[in-house]
Amino acid sequence: MDKITMMANADHLILMAISEDISSEDVTTNSVMKEARPGKADLICKQDGIVAGLPIFKRVFELIDNEVKVNLLVSDGEAVTKGQLMATVEGDMRSILSGERTALNYLQRMSGIATYTNETVKLLGDSKTKLLDTRKTTPNMRIFEKYAVKVGGGNNHRYNLSDGVLIKDNHIGAAGGITEAITAAKEYAPFVRKIEVEVETLEGLAEAIEAGADIVMLDNMTPETMEKAVAMAAGKVETECSGNVTKENIERLTSLGVDYISSGALTHSAPIMDVSLKNLKPID
Repeated sequence: MDKITMMANADHLILMAISEDISSEDVTTNSVMKEARPGKADLICKQDGIVAGLPIFKRVFELIDNEVKVNLLVSDGEAVTKGQLMATVEGDMRSILSGERTALNYLQRMSGIATYTNETVKLLGDSKTKLLDTRKTTPNMRIFEKYAVKVGGGNNHRYNLSDGVLIKDNHIGAAGGITEAITAAKEYAPFVRKIEVEVETLEGLAEAIEAGADIVMLDNMTPETMEKAVAMAAGKVETECSGNVTKENIERLTSLGVDYISSGALTHSAPIMDVSLKNLKPID
């Protein structure tokens, strides 16, 4: 997920988030500020990490009030440190107050994912294995979360169900078997689509290879079984391993020689990165 694609599809999602936070009015701000008054606030990093989501942070304020100016002092993908000034926000203080939480929610979530992803990628060292995300994303946040994974140094798996053929255990059960599912997919799916199939045993792997799969997902195998599976698949199909992979346990997989490791934890378990909008003051 690149920045251009994200921004081209972001506005309606951001507006949904803004309307979630302001259903009729910001009653607190309107109570204490009866008239427009210019002000300035500082965006401050409160812990070390990799920043992601600054264009979205900025866009929130633009959609609330196009006269609010966000001056970014760092860029997505940069390492930031506790106490660092990352941006300033200047304009009508009522607009700044009303957009603050939504803008920070995006930035904290996306920076947390980029930071967690970056830490996990580093654990792969010099191996050929690429780290992938999954579809285990927050509803209406996928485009932002997958962008954050890329910013953190990871790679995107398919974006959605329309984006690729991935035959999993329930598909296999519905089709009547691995061979039947792969055969049906080859007959239906466009020829430009690769066909990936999930297998849980070496017998299933052998069947998937014989049936013509392009990629096999080695799901919830032990490292010992996975090592045998990689040897069986060498030169025949690409390999991806999955199944409860986290930053804490990924190192056990780095020496196996799989092509890809997918981890839902990148998006569903990454903690936020703490950032804050502080020091809002009137300016003349």
